[in-house]
This record gives sequence, structure tokens and C-alpha cells, in this order.
Amino acid sequence: MIEVLPSSTDGPAMQLRLRPPRALTARQFVALFGVLVGLMWLAAGLGWWAGNVFAPVFALLYGVLVAVALRCSWRGGEREEAIRVGPAAVQVFPSPGSPPAFQAHPHWVRLRIGSDERVWLASSGRQVEVGSFLGPAERLQLAEKLQGLLAAADGRNR
Repeated sequence: MIEVLPSSTDGPAMQLRLRPPRALTARQFVALFGVLVGLMWLAAGLGWWAGNVFAPVFALLYGVLVAVALRCSWRGGEREEAIRVGPAAVQVFPSPGSPPAFQAHPHWVRLRIGSDERVWLASSGRQVEVGSFLGPAERLQLAEKLQGLLAAADGRNR
């Protein structure tokens, strides 16, 4: 998801906040886990009834494995990246509260789009990939928005 926000620190600067898209809400994730564990324990109960005494143990281990996998998936969706474009600087913050991973004057920043739709900002031999967790269509949208913001910050749109 790409959000365009006015920057609170610099007057005319704009900020792009990038977050990975989520297919489920937190409540839906819990419901999914409940359904998966319920079906797992149903199968384990039928297996135990048929004589497999180890079925509940495997269901317990599998339930822990599914919980860990869903938690990792949910935490992966909490990533966030910010790109601040202003008349004095272009800054890329890989996570909230962290120092900028990339900083340069907008006149010297070049936007590159790779053959696999990866978006790069480069200046003075340094480069950083932005929006790596976005889908290909969203990366192209990001490139269009960045191109417009860079042109406006540098004064090339006048």
C-alpha cells in the first residue's frame, strides 16, 4: 500500500509511506488459525480413535508449527518504509524511527526501474531499493509517484 502524506518536518516536502498489502485482518487471522487447528484436532481424534496413539502428539506439534508460520506471516506484514522528498533532500527510512538509509539532494537523485520492476533510487554511487515488498503493479505506481515528486522537488515541472 502506498500512502502520500505531507511531511511534518519540512514545509513543502511530501512523504510516501509504503506498507505491504494484507489480505486478512487480525481477527480473520485468528479465525483462520482456529479453523486450521480445529480441523487438525478432528483428524487427530479420528486417527486416535482408529488406533494411532501418536496422532494427538503430531497434531500438537503441527499446531505449534502453524502458529509460528502464521505469526511470521503477520509480522512480515508489519514492515513499513518511508520516503521523504523535499526541496533540500530525498531521504529513505527503512523502518519508523531509524536513521535514513539513503539521503541526497533531489537534483542528483536518479530513479531506476529494473527489468523485474524493482525500483531504485541512486545518487553519487550510492543506491537503495525501495518498495521491495510491494507487488509489481504497485512498484510501477511507486515509480510514477516518485518521478513526479522528484520532478516537483527539483523544479523540473515548472
